[in-house]
Amino acid sequence: MQRFMYQIALACLAGFGCAAFAQQAEPIATEPAAAIATTAATVAEPAPAPEPVKTEEQLKEELIAGADHLSDQAKAALRAAAHDMSYKFLQGYMRYSGHHAFDGHSALDHAKLKEKFLPPSNGMPCPDCGKTVWNRNKDEIPAWTTHYTGGKEQYSRFPIPLGIYTPEEEGMGLWDKLCHRVAVDNFNLAATIIFLCAILHTFLAPKFQSLAHKLEHAHKQRLKQEKFRILHPEQRVPVSFASTLCHFLGEVEVVFGLWIIPFALVCQSYYSMEDFLLYIDHDTSFTEPLFVAVVMVIASSRPIYRLAENTLKFGASLGKGTPAAWWLSVLCIAPLLGSFITEPAAMTLAAILLGKKFYQLKPADSLKYATIALLFVNVSVGGTLTHFAAPPIVMVAGKWDWGMGHMFLHFGWKAVVGIVLANVIYFMVFRKEFTRLAEVQRANSAFDSAVPTTWEDRQDIIPVWVYGVSIFFLAWTVYFAHHPACFIGGFMFFLGFTMATPQYQNAFSIKVPMLVAFFLAGLLIMGGVQGWWMQPVLQALSELGATATMGVASVLTAFNDNASVTFLASTVPNLQEEIKYAIVAGAVTGGGLTVIANAPNPAGQAILGKYFKSGISALKLFLWAFLPTTIMFLFFILIR
Repeated sequence: MQRFMYQIALACLAGFGCAAFAQQAEPIATEPAAAIATTAATVAEPAPAPEPVKTEEQLKEELIAGADHLSDQAKAALRAAAHDMSYKFLQGYMRYSGHHAFDGHSALDHAKLKEKFLPPSNGMPCPDCGKTVWNRNKDEIPAWTTHYTGGKEQYSRFPIPLGIYTPEEEGMGLWDKLCHRVAVDNFNLAATIIFLCAILHTFLAPKFQSLAHKLEHAHKQRLKQEKFRILHPEQRVPVSFASTLCHFLGEVEVVFGLWIIPFALVCQSYYSMEDFLLYIDHDTSFTEPLFVAVVMVIASSRPIYRLAENTLKFGASLGKGTPAAWWLSVLCIAPLLGSFITEPAAMTLAAILLGKKFYQLKPADSLKYATIALLFVNVSVGGTLTHFAAPPIVMVAGKWDWGMGHMFLHFGWKAVVGIVLANVIYFMVFRKEFTRLAEVQRANSAFDSAVPTTWEDRQDIIPVWVYGVSIFFLAWTVYFAHHPACFIGGFMFFLGFTMATPQYQNAFSIKVPMLVAFFLAGLLIMGGVQGWWMQPVLQALSELGATATMGVASVLTAFNDNASVTFLASTVPNLQEEIKYAIVAGAVTGGGLTVIANAPNPAGQAILGKYFKSGISALKLFLWAFLPTTIMFLFFILIR
């Protein structure tokens, strides 16, 4: 009961408290509404306004504007490239861990870093120059697109496209440009050293041949002293490994192929083996070596050879078929055929005819060298009558708009007169030797058609249709000279044709054409990375005048294929017409100074090399070629 009374008392106290609270709160509730609003305004803070939602374009603009590592031009290019990108894609692109066109590095920086980078999207501006980039869409992205190379895509990181150097070379002299390019990429200097070693090797090749003969003779003497006997029909005679090695090193046709080995190691050291393979597979065209090999085989076939022989026989008949008459006929007429059936075919026919009609008589060594020197020089300049046959002319004819009329008017007729004059001068120098050779000819009747010296020299009649089919295959090869799939396919049919007409054919060897193709392939591989120094040299020539330009172009040709010289000249912008003329004239004039100066020269050397005891000396060839080269030089430079 007492507990119950306590609970009632507590409830009463609670009731009184609630009443008192209600009584105190009543005056506030009865105040006017305006007073309440005024009081609230003085106490409460203003509510923040909601932030506007940013569009995706604004977010992309903030992202691009905050890229402090980009120049204003690069930001403008990135804005254009990001037009079709989402914000998230642009974020990922800019944070990409690899290298790309908008990572703050210029194209030259990427070249120095030796890193592949993603170029701008197709049709978008370049961050370096602002020009629109046009790239072909492929699964495999090249190291350098057409925008940077100015020509075809380049899949290997080397050589650095020549236009990449330009922005930092404004105002530099020739030496400073060369030093700058070596500083950007030391690979340039290393590759050129390897190339120069290969050239030096070609000059030393006869020394290796001479040493090989000495070692072989010593080896045979040892076998004789040891009384070596063949005890079984299948037993082989032991050979000297040292002699075989020296003989291999003395073969000019394998020189550049051998030096590809150290060149590949240099490529791997500075870049990677993958880049070397990309350079071989994608960036180097072996169409010319393949064409030379195929056209050498077809041109050396019996129907084509007999046709050329009968054609040149008319010229030789004017001199009663003497060695001198054949010599003049071949050296005057055959080189001009290079303007129509291509220089390799003309070189092959001329070399075969000279071998059978002249070199078999064993002329003096001086006349041997004078003859092959004239052959090289004449074939080099003899391809200038047209604009479609000689490689050094083909490289520039399209870009400079030189047609057949232009070629004959500015080059062709001068080449004809120069060839005849050089031949006549050498004929007068060696007229006593030609008289001696005529006596040798009469003594052994080597050129009597009734007494063939070998089965290959038989004079039976070849049907007209066999001539026609052979000419068709030669014309097919020449017409499709820039399409290997076509001319190699035609070559397969040609081989089948020779097997179907063996009674009208002679056996031909694939070895010599393959060696020549191997030589040219090695020259192309190493010559393709020499533009870093050849281009600025050619650019500097325009300041020296036409005469100096032509002289330097002739010298450059002696150390590289003349087609490479004219091709690099075609990449130099704003050349004056007289400088264009001087470079091409110098390139074709110097095409006979060395074996590597003109692509058909290795074919001539391979065919005629067997008539030189210790191989063809590069120094003697240069010295004997100097006079006809000078004659052609004077013709081209004085008559313009």
